[in-house]
Amino acid sequence: MRTTMTLPALSKRVAALAAVTAAALVLAACGGGGGDGQGGGSEAAGGEEPITLGFSQVGAESGWRTANTKSVQDSAAEAGIELQFSDAQQKQENQIKAIRSFIQQRVDVIAFSPVVESGWDTVLMEAKRANIPVILTDRAVDSADTTLYKTFLGSDFIEEGKKAGQWLLENVDASAGPVNIVELQGTTGSAPAIDRQEASPR
Repeated sequence: MRTTMTLPALSKRVAALAAVTAAALVLAACGGGGGDGQGGGSEAAGGEEPITLGFSQVGAESGWRTANTKSVQDSAAEAGIELQFSDAQQKQENQIKAIRSFIQQRVDVIAFSPVVESGWDTVLMEAKRANIPVILTDRAVDSADTTLYKTFLGSDFIEEGKKAGQWLLENVDASAGPVNIVELQGTTGSAPAIDRQEASPR
């Protein structure tokens, strides 16, 4: 995880955002979130200018994702973070457009849950050149250049796949004959789908 930044003030802002994003993920995983705001322009603690967060959500494909979105909105409002929100509607091109829009708006930080794992280097390099830190939430990207983002906040999806496979071994009796198993992969090409499948028993 990359947490070192060049400018101390910017480092403080990224640390604050990381805490908010982590809280949002935890709250969404529990099925809820605090507050009822939608992101606002209130000042951050200490009277400083509010952090502006550009957040691109992958979409609203599930109840978990809807709760995740609400948690991000509520947590940003509670922390005095000004939120610029975009719903990618499951399309990578929409997220790339949103990230470029955030760069043009000169937001302080960009966070997003990538629709798929690959194809992000160009737009993330644009954010890096603009000196806007990027945080990956819930889903990772497949890039050899890990300087393109500051940190990843999410689960160990390979471990999740291993646990699912272990559960099957412990709870399914194969001695009675063949066992038919259906694997629900989610978004094809996304980090969770790839990593969970990698760990699944073949």
